[in-house]
Amino acid sequence: MSGSSDAVEYLESLALFEEDIYLPRKNLVVPQAERSPKSLRVLNGAVEPLPESLSAFEKQICECTRCELGKTRTKFVFGDGSQHARIVFVGEAPGHDEDHTGIPFVGRAGQLLNEMLAEIGLDRKEVYICNTLKCRPPGNRDPLPSEKETCRPYLRTQLSLISPDIVVCLGKHAANELLGTDEPMKDLRGRVIPWEGMQLLVTYHPAYFLRNMTQKVHGDADFKLLRKLYDQLP
Repeated sequence: MSGSSDAVEYLESLALFEEDIYLPRKNLVVPQAERSPKSLRVLNGAVEPLPESLSAFEKQICECTRCELGKTRTKFVFGDGSQHARIVFVGEAPGHDEDHTGIPFVGRAGQLLNEMLAEIGLDRKEVYICNTLKCRPPGNRDPLPSEKETCRPYLRTQLSLISPDIVVCLGKHAANELLGTDEPMKDLRGRVIPWEGMQLLVTYHPAYFLRNMTQKVHGDADFKLLRKLYDQLP
């Protein structure tokens, strides 16, 4: 047996006894030409007719001024990642760095999210990341109900086009928007919630951990659960 095979066998045997070892998934990235046709889960409230792709949809809505945020933003922040992602992260709204780059989660919170993904053996290029709002609220204030309502069809269209297996809500605003509930975070996180034919997890926004690093243990537990669900996908 070759040294490479010995190493793989050794790691696989370790994985039988150690929950925190994450082995690379075989054939994790499948070339688009080899993918089987994907069944879309078209959500109620998505834009009709459904756009042909995420890029086409971004071009369709990137000049949106349906609410006041369209007049105060620097850049429209659509989303980032793979259209074939099996995991979608939904945050609250763009912040200062996102407003200037047009890319979600690129500031300190985004860097922490990248680190948390790496800790469970994932890369942000394998997932998709977006927000409930596509434009930054002035002063990073909380999104208004009217702003969420205006952006809701955009988010639901993105989720329809990607049709992931798992949706992760980063923070209370994202959880409340998708679940339509005012339940507190302590009652939502740590659960696997069936939602629109997908599995939904709720965890704290990475910005929360930056202010309260002692609480990151909860995020670490949530991400380990995410990895477990991901590994169980067919």
